[in-house]
Amino acid sequence: MEQLLQVGVIASTHGLRGEVKVFPTTDDVNRFKDLKQVILDTGKEQLTLEIQGVKFFKKFAIVKFKGIDHINDIEKYKGRSLLVTREEAVPLGEDEYFIADLIDMQVVTDQGLRGTLKQVIETGANDVYVVYFPELEREVLLPAIKECILAIDMDARVIKVHLMEGLLE
Repeated sequence: MEQLLQVGVIASTHGLRGEVKVFPTTDDVNRFKDLKQVILDTGKEQLTLEIQGVKFFKKFAIVKFKGIDHINDIEKYKGRSLLVTREEAVPLGEDEYFIADLIDMQVVTDQGLRGTLKQVIETGANDVYVVYFPELEREVLLPAIKECILAIDMDARVIKVHLMEGLLE
């Protein structure tokens, strides 16, 4: 399991005083109000940054980090991920999972097909699981609904699914 979980991506700078627009990759953008620090993945290293202030604009969080006071200090990190440790993550409810934990899980259909979960697409209504089935030599999009996702066993790393009519067409 991943020990660091992504909560956002630096989309761009905001103003000249070192603030950044962060595209949230968490379910609730207001989550940034409760964060004290994040880990910036620079591509070469991971830097712990203390959050000095947060405000919101449209779908973005505008974040100011302590000690970063000029646009030149933060501009080079556009497109980089902001992470939190698993301990700082929002507690999950029943039947909720971190996407990072689901990726690469084995998927088994009630007809015996086996595949691998490659991606989770977040939509407004429900998530969609992108599963590659080697036997079919293609990916299949599975809606993450109870009629389709029968069981998720995190310990065994297996997702049991039902391929509803029309999903293979």
